[in-house]
Amino acid sequence: MWDVLVDPDLLPKLTPLLSRVEADGDRWRWHLVRLKVLGIGISPVFTERMTFDEGRRIAFTHDPPTGVTEWAGAEGHYELSDVDGGTHLSIELTLHVDLPLSRLASPVVTRTMQATMQMMGDRFSANLLRQLKARQR
Repeated sequence: MWDVLVDPDLLPKLTPLLSRVEADGDRWRWHLVRLKVLGIGISPVFTERMTFDEGRRIAFTHDPPTGVTEWAGAEGHYELSDVDGGTHLSIELTLHVDLPLSRLASPVVTRTMQATMQMMGDRFSANLLRQLKARQR
């Protein structure tokens, strides 16, 4: 599983809405597909500093290049642990996106983003299991 999670070419094939990842050492630039939120089209691109603890943990924190303003970013980690002859993967992810919308739109945007993140997580999980030829326990 580790090899899949650290493969910037494979991740977009497994992750809905992710078009590509450009890896440059420990800095990865994530490109999402164009999204529409309340009629506003955005194509989020953000740079993450990746920290790898071989086989156990991948942490990421938003770290745009000096002088670059990015309107989206992520914070979180993947944790892997051995469980009954298999591997348990735990993912914690927080995304932030600055949109040119009124604060009054916040509840609708929040619900939309939560539903989108749930869908992305569910599909990523299914795609990862298929890639690994594994099943969920």
